[in-house]
Amino acid sequence: MARTIWKGAISFGLVHVPIVVHPATRPHRLDFDWIDRRDDAPVGYQRINKRTGKVIASEDIVKGYEYEKGEYVYMNDEDFKRANVAATQTVEIQGFVDAAEVPIYYYDTPYYLAPDRRGEKGYALLREVLRQAGRLGLARVVLHTRQYLCALLPQGDALMLITLRYADEILSADELDLPGGKAAAPPARERDMAMRLVDDMTGPWDPEAYRDDYREDLLEAIGRKIKAGKTHALTEPGEKPPRESAKVIDLMSLLKQSIEQRGSARKPPAPKAAAKKRTAAKKAPARKSGAAARRKAA
Repeated sequence: MARTIWKGAISFGLVHVPIVVHPATRPHRLDFDWIDRRDDAPVGYQRINKRTGKVIASEDIVKGYEYEKGEYVYMNDEDFKRANVAATQTVEIQGFVDAAEVPIYYYDTPYYLAPDRRGEKGYALLREVLRQAGRLGLARVVLHTRQYLCALLPQGDALMLITLRYADEILSADELDLPGGKAAAPPARERDMAMRLVDDMTGPWDPEAYRDDYREDLLEAIGRKIKAGKTHALTEPGEKPPRESAKVIDLMSLLKQSIEQRGSARKPPAPKAAAKKRTAAKKAPARKSGAAARRKAA
């Protein structure tokens, strides 16, 4: 059963739809433990009292807000809930926008919403209205003691909630030294050639075609060490590859080579060459086994 993160309701206008929030992603990060290479002992992440240097139990830790230097207000989970009960129990839709209007870099973490008891009818209604309108709901929700701006949109038969970054979390590119103006405009021939390559590489979106190659390579390297019995061996660092010096790049040449390579990779064998191969295969005598050859020779 999917793990439950949060329970509450979607609120838009006077409508309340009871929902349950579930994770929509499954990270495939490889977890590595810290090990003391001298005795193979695990190195743990310990909670240390900075004054005494001693490890403390988790039940003795509270969240504290420093309102003045050295002066704290303690907060527990109940305090966070009571600060705004409605905000901690409701996905409150503020309005609706066309889905295409929200830039992709605002999106953060997705979650699935499932209807809770007696919420099926309202859930299906909101999902189908959003689908038909081509819009998403902009809402606020409190998750893990933080309020998020989020997008609410249909995804198949599910409603998906995706947390959004706030505008002040997006850094400006104004301070970057970026090419611009007429002087930086690419020549028409290069632009046309680049567009031809882009068109040639364009296809339908297929997420299954993309894999985490680096993770798979790491697992293979780990497997090789296990097979070789090197379960405690460290790979010594090798020489760093030399850095290429700055050089003038012939874009037209690189673009042409890219297009030619893609064309040759997809190009089927010539009909005449294929026919010759089939003819040669028919004329070639069948290979006999070693035993049959010896009997014939005898």
